[in-house]
Amino acid sequence: MYIHVGEDIMIRSSEIIAILEKETVHSSDEIQHYLTEHQDAVVHLANGNFKSMIITKPHVYLSPIAPGTLKKRLLKPESDVEIDD
Repeated sequence: MYIHVGEDIMIRSSEIIAILEKETVHSSDEIQHYLTEHQDAVVHLANGNFKSMIITKPHVYLSPIAPGTLKKRLLKPESDVEIDD
């Protein structure tokens, strides 16, 4: 299953390692160090004002979409369409 994380970016849900809130990102020295070390892998999807950070193996996405919304998208069934046989 794929999840929309902002702009035109869709990522595989199986690639997601963590989804963090903006406040957590700003308050953690370890995360700030991680972002500094992996600066080339950071993809800015929000114009400087992100709501969540999505960590995957190849990239770190700074998304304008709230973590709760992303969670709902991950938990949503792949298809809402019922097929009658």
